[in-house]
Amino acid sequence: MRYLPQTNAARKEMMETIGISNVDELFCQVPDKAFIDGKANVPDHKGELEVERIMQSYADQNVDALTNRFFLGAGVYFHHVPASVDYIIQRSEFLTAYTPYQPEIAQGTLQYLFEFQTMIAQITGQEVANASLYDGATAMGEAALMAMRITRRDKVCYANEIHPQYVEVTETYLNNNDAKSYSAKEDPSNIEDDTACVIVQSPDFFGKPHAYDAWRKACDEKGALLVVVINEIVSLGLLPAPADADIVCGEAQSIGVAMSYGGPHLGFFACRQKYIRQMPGRVCGETIDADGKRGYVLTLSTREQHIRREKATSNICTNQGLCALAFTVHMALLGEDGFKDLARINHEKACQLADSVTSIDGISLANDTFFNEIAVKLPAGKSAPKLVQDLADQNIIAGYAANEDTLLIAVTEIATEGGMKALTEAIKGAL
Repeated sequence: MRYLPQTNAARKEMMETIGISNVDELFCQVPDKAFIDGKANVPDHKGELEVERIMQSYADQNVDALTNRFFLGAGVYFHHVPASVDYIIQRSEFLTAYTPYQPEIAQGTLQYLFEFQTMIAQITGQEVANASLYDGATAMGEAALMAMRITRRDKVCYANEIHPQYVEVTETYLNNNDAKSYSAKEDPSNIEDDTACVIVQSPDFFGKPHAYDAWRKACDEKGALLVVVINEIVSLGLLPAPADADIVCGEAQSIGVAMSYGGPHLGFFACRQKYIRQMPGRVCGETIDADGKRGYVLTLSTREQHIRREKATSNICTNQGLCALAFTVHMALLGEDGFKDLARINHEKACQLADSVTSIDGISLANDTFFNEIAVKLPAGKSAPKLVQDLADQNIIAGYAANEDTLLIAVTEIATEGGMKALTEAIKGAL
């Protein structure tokens, strides 16, 4: 087969490498009911109208965020995106936003990426930011690799309760670079001598904000870099910017980008000026042209497609251009005061719901401090996964069952008085 040139020996070597004996094992996760007599159980071809009706019937089975009470967060947040954002990003100038292979021709693209970088640098308190990454999880993985390059060490420390999916992605990065990781268990004294970086998430996976002073001091004593991860970027409108960190990265989906069933989302990445040449991705800069007019250039492009592979700091092959544009438009519409107001509204609603839910006998807060996501402990013997399922049957997405007895509830500006009251009453009735 001219388009599939692998030899039997090459196939055998690949299967041995990934630990399977035959190709069929690659599909072991596909349920048996998906096949009939060895063939895929799919219907014969249908007309366009029939297909639309079938797909709509599938969609109607979802308990969606728009038409139901929705309090699920855990890294992806339901925020309002103004209609003007969608209108602007769908203009013809932006519809083909992608990697600028001849960047200086695409002045509009470079300008909004420059503005995106500026916004990220301002709200994180850092000196430089790049033109965005895939998502928060890969941004954290890239931060770990960057710290390893700078310190020439191969050990990463997780300081606190970091999003488990972020950790899983980062572990994949580390495993393929012969690196190790360990947990400090929220105690800075547990940082080991040969650590490349300490990663702190704030607010952490259970919604608790963290101060950085003790971690900064411990990192300085051990010669490690401090990496701060933020997966709810709206929190930076209320909480202090992590200006003392060496690297700040995370997820910016909350501004301008819909949940979209988990993606595409928008990773961000910022750091100190002195580390800019080790930063993954690319950096857009502002200059003046031969006529003295303002212009934009692709100042740094450190991926393997632009420079020698062995010199590349990343293999990132796009910059989430359209998502970065949506973020930039939304932030520009909010402005500094609007961004702070949005954060304040989120926190006030979370406080209101926390008071309401903890009025139920047997329920208590897992953390005394939080931003817009609260972790509540259920009464003894009550199951958080079962509670989530029971309330879903009532068209209420109650939150995320973080473990057997802990429910993680996210509250954004979307939440209404009626919705929060309905959630409280539903929880009370289900316990």
